Amino acid sequence: MPQNSPRIAVIACSVLEDEVGHFARGLPHVKVIEYLPQLLHNEPVRLRAELQAAVARCEANPAVDAIVLAYGLCSRGVEGLRHARCPLVIARAHDCVTLYLGSKERYSEYLKKHPGTYWYSPGWIKAHAPPGPDRDAYLREEYAKQFEPEDVEYLVEQERLWTAHYDRAAYIGLGAGEKPEQVEYTKQCAACLGWVFDHVRGDESLMRDLFAGPDKWDAKRFLIVPPNHGIQLTADDSVIKAVPLEESK
Repeated sequence: MPQNSPRIAVIACSVLEDEVGHFARGLPHVKVIEYLPQLLHNEPVRLRAELQAAVARCEANPAVDAIVLAYGLCSRGVEGLRHARCPLVIARAHDCVTLYLGSKERYSEYLKKHPGTYWYSPGWIKAHAPPGPDRDAYLREEYAKQFEPEDVEYLVEQERLWTAHYDRAAYIGLGAGEKPEQVEYTKQCAACLGWVFDHVRGDESLMRDLFAGPDKWDAKRFLIVPPNHGIQLTADDSVIKAVPLEESK
């Protein structure tokens, strides 16, 4: 990596589009920002393929020296990405909630106290219908296109079974995208589901420093993955590590 501040390309999940735009846009060393579709974490193989293609595009750009991933481990979709020239930089995070909370430690502490938490964020609310009345309505509409009316309610109820693992709706945002109506919407979802509502204040430091450059990329919070190395899940609180990859043929 050059001694001077490297020229950065950002690859981000579109669920973070407002926040990435707020913290990265306008920085002179950020040359490229590319967003990938939300919900790819539900298809880790596809997420990895989409990320790999985006990394290849960024590496082919001579104006880019380093690639920042605005992702967490995200169903392990970031594991095994291949890159031959530009280092990858990623926060030590299981998912994007850590980016909102400001640290993996804060995320871990919250979940220890409230293990049944489902997170609502600005991008998550805008991009799809999270658990609540809108999701039920959406599912009814979709199922009605494929099944008989007497089957629709049964399928909706089956879909809602997984919500039994949760008991709390926590709204979190950063100043860039947080809106009062989204807080109120999360309250309504919590009431619909019989969950506790919590409004968790975000911490912009991790998101801001992710795009700031090497001076802010300390090893405790960020992983810098050298070329020809991959990202791998760890069994400790470091979350991820860099491991050598065989040379691509």
